[in-house]
Amino acid sequence: MTRDIGIKVPEPTENIEENDKKNPFNGTLSVRGKLFQGKVIKSKAKNTVVLEKESPTYYSKFKRYARSKNSIHAHVPSNIEVNEGDIVIAAECRPLSKSVSFVVVEVKE
Repeated sequence: MTRDIGIKVPEPTENIEENDKKNPFNGTLSVRGKLFQGKVIKSKAKNTVVLEKESPTYYSKFKRYARSKNSIHAHVPSNIEVNEGDIVIAAECRPLSKSVSFVVVEVKE
């Protein structure tokens, strides 16, 4: 049994755990706020990945854009499979730990 999370992403159909509270699709985790696309650079921790988000920064003094990168920690629900190098979409949620406030909702590549 899956629920509507308010974002138009395909619902995962892989092995679903019923008691996963930190799952937006079949748990109680609500998704709100920002959405962003990032690349997985680390996936060694249990149920957590590190995403790299690239965004252009404008310097008005030089009238040019520069590339900037941020690394963000995100929770991976039990029914989504993520590997290093994947492009994923993450959504903001309540703080799940000291450094995790995002959850992966879709794997692009």
